[in-house]
Amino acid sequence: MSEKRYSQLTAYELQQEINSLSEKARKAEQMGMVNEYAVLERKAAMAKAYLLNPEQFKAGELYEIEGAPGEYFKIQYLNGVFAWGYRISGSNQEEALPISLLKEIK
Repeated sequence: MSEKRYSQLTAYELQQEINSLSEKARKAEQMGMVNEYAVLERKAAMAKAYLLNPEQFKAGELYEIEGAPGEYFKIQYLNGVFAWGYRISGSNQEEALPISLLKEIK
């Protein structure tokens, strides 16, 4: 893929990138390359964020963090596909998470 930003890709191109990153991450995990796996998982999460509508995420709301059961994130504000806020059990330090890592609490 030519070096385009995720924000410039079509939904189809994003899906292709996610599939490619997921496959590379699977191989890295099988080979015990923990750091490589983590980087690829993060890239896939970023690509997935561009397939979502940021308007579906609301400031002041609480969301569960994908892949971290029992950890919750309160959104202060959104900037593009990033939610800025705080982990509820955390150090009260503001951080940004791609919206693809947030899921509604049922």
